[in-house]
Amino acid sequence: MPLNIIILSYYCNRLIHKYPSTPVNSMHAERLEAQIKQLEDYALRRVRGIPNNRSLFVLTCMDERIRIESALGLEPDDAHIFRNAGGVVTDDVIRSAALTTNFFGTREIIVVNHTDCGMLRFKGAEVADYFLRRGIKPAELAIDPLLPALGLKGEKEFANWFKFFTDLGVEYIDDIVIKNVEALRNSPLIPRDVAITGYVYEVETHRLRKPHQRIWEATSKFEKGKVVER
Repeated sequence: MPLNIIILSYYCNRLIHKYPSTPVNSMHAERLEAQIKQLEDYALRRVRGIPNNRSLFVLTCMDERIRIESALGLEPDDAHIFRNAGGVVTDDVIRSAALTTNFFGTREIIVVNHTDCGMLRFKGAEVADYFLRRGIKPAELAIDPLLPALGLKGEKEFANWFKFFTDLGVEYIDDIVIKNVEALRNSPLIPRDVAITGYVYEVETHRLRKPHQRIWEATSKFEKGKVVER
């Protein structure tokens, strides 16, 4: 074999080992394929059984002062968030919680009620009277327009339907948190292994605390040369 061919073959082999024959754009293709797969999983997460990022359902009040995402450290896509007047457990809360925990992979429920809630200030009878004086007839009212068979029998049920806290036997916001958590735990539609907890959101500080937790009320005593909590 001519010497020039041998030399050319030698250098070609070195170049092949130094620069593999993998297409130059393969890394870009792999990255793009991964992005497309991620977008597909996001768009089809319900179909593919992918839960929200935290496997979390949150119940809170519709009050605009509650910065719920910030308080819980949530980012977009992290949780299913349900808001209503007072952040109370209603039939629609149970319906939504039952669906997300049984079919959408949710493993935790957090209830957040807040200080200075308007649902503590009034009674259902007062609000019901407002509508009654305007000609509303509770027995004829379509409480759920998509299920006309569901209705209220009379004025007392109409007043209770608003679920003001005093009508639920609650005087303090801490107690509605506890009542909400118990209602969710007692629902046969929500799996028993779903973690359910509740907190109070202080609108004056934008911070969470446990029900009836009053850190500033904690006292201490001096015992055997040490300061201990009472």
